[in-house]
Amino acid sequence: MIKTQDLTKAYGELHAIDNLNLELDKGDLFGFIGPNGSGKTTTMRILATLLQPTCGEAYVCDYSIYTHPKEIRRLIGYMPDFFGVYDDMKVIEYLEFFAAAYRIKGASRRKVCDDMLDLVGLDYKRDALVTSLSRGMTQRLGLARVLLHDPQVLLLDEPASGLDPRARIEIRELLKQLRGMGKTIMVSSHILPELADICNKVGIIERGKLLVSAKVSDVMKQVRKRPVLCIAVADDLDAAAKRIEATKLVESVELRNGRIYAALAEGVDDYSPLSKLLIEAGHRLTLFKEDEINLETAFMALTKGITA
Repeated sequence: MIKTQDLTKAYGELHAIDNLNLELDKGDLFGFIGPNGSGKTTTMRILATLLQPTCGEAYVCDYSIYTHPKEIRRLIGYMPDFFGVYDDMKVIEYLEFFAAAYRIKGASRRKVCDDMLDLVGLDYKRDALVTSLSRGMTQRLGLARVLLHDPQVLLLDEPASGLDPRARIEIRELLKQLRGMGKTIMVSSHILPELADICNKVGIIERGKLLVSAKVSDVMKQVRKRPVLCIAVADDLDAAAKRIEATKLVESVELRNGRIYAALAEGVDDYSPLSKLLIEAGHRLTLFKEDEINLETAFMALTKGITA
């Protein structure tokens, strides 16, 4: 649905994006992650045919951004991080205005607008002035606007920016619902735990260069190639750590916050003998599991905080 080939946007010697190669399949919910100024917004604007790249190619729904921009615009819904609204309009009037711009006519226009309000949970605000909406409601209205023409691809730039926790949860659930409808979604966000929860793929970009683009689980494996066990005992922690470290199953052991973190040796998949060893030595196990690595940890490990 989305494919870029060596996509580059340069401003003199400054490269906003540098030889970017991305590929999204139908139904993907892709989290686009990077520091401010890393090239996320530039990439989305190019895919939305609002900005011309310096070189390289990009396809959306098999259409080239160079030769078929009009066809692409009919198939995408682009929501920038900040967008203006017409404050003197009612919510339903605002949607009907854009539905008319999409050439949705007659009775079907009102039905589409009502359906979108229901989808984003704003049906009870249909006759309220746009200026009376909270930021979270305005974001949902913006999402309803880009869905009016039933796009196949959604490009959402920081849709949860500035929202309170409840509004972020509502946006997250809405994105899950849209993916269930078969939409292909590219979403940028700084709220990394929520991206890990809803996205099947993520891409991490820094200084215009794509560092990684893969399934969330594969990104975690790239950061931590071997499992690390998190172990806690109710008695002598030092003795337990020494017993574990003495085995060939473990490469290194670290004590942190009253727990043992044991990095397994290369090629070790079965670590059940370690729990048996501790129990037979008289230790009372209170915790024994693989230490989970989250998207924030992966992001910090892969990036250096450098912007273009």
